[in-house]
Order: sequence, then C-alpha cells, then structure tokens
Amino acid sequence: MSGKGYYEFTDDVTSDLSFVARGATPEAVFAAAAEALLTATVEAPEAIAARERRSLALEEPDLELLLLRFLNELIYRRDAESLLLRPEQLEIMRDGSARLTAELVGEAVDAKRHALSTDVKAATAYALRVRETSNGWEANVTLDV
Repeated sequence: MSGKGYYEFTDDVTSDLSFVARGATPEAVFAAAAEALLTATVEAPEAIAARERRSLALEEPDLELLLLRFLNELIYRRDAESLLLRPEQLEIMRDGSARLTAELVGEAVDAKRHALSTDVKAATAYALRVRETSNGWEANVTLDV
C-alpha cells in the first residue's frame, strides 16, 4: 500500500453519512475510506488492535463498484463475524476490470473497549465517485446509517 490517504466527513446528505476520501493512489483512497467507515462505527477506532487477520480478493467492472463492494464487505464482516477490520496491505489492479487484494487486520467487537457510535447499514451507490484529480485520487462515499 503506497502513501497514506485521509478523509473528511461532509454534510451532503441529511439522513445518511457522507465523506470524501483522498490519497496519492487508489489504494490510499480505499484505505482512507475504510478508516472513515471505522470512525463512523466506533468512537475510538485507534483502539482496534491487529489481533485477527483476514485475506480478501474482490473483482468488479470499475473502481466505484469495487469501492462499494469493499466497504460493504467490511460492514458484512462486522455484522456476520463481529470483526472490526482495516486494510494492512491493499493492492488494486486495473486491466479491463478492477481487482482488489487485501490483508485485513483488526479484532472482534469488545463492548468494554469499543463503544459503537453509529449503526452503518451499508455503503450506497448514491453520489459514489472515484476519480483521479490533479492532486491524486478522490472518492465520494455515502453510508446508510
């Protein structure tokens, strides 16, 4: 994973939670979006330790659908496996389709250590956009809460 991305929450949608993730590479943007998801989900995402590992491989026709599926996979693993995960390594390949391989790290939800803040139900396609800009890469994401 090259370069560290960042995110900022926006006020674009009143009933949902929106953010913009930015970074030098698509990988940095996807990692920043995953961190924004964790920030929306738990009050102290920095308290999530790397106790569990999961591998992930996804393929979609384009970067927007790949980001949507990636975030929804993280939400699914939180709901189905009670795991709070972030990418430790992430690689995106684009050659006619968009493919992602990632090594996810995190831990099981522990009510004593992880105060849940928002119940994020899903990442949505509403206003979803991933694009290259003059300053790197940027993604607009809306979460259904």
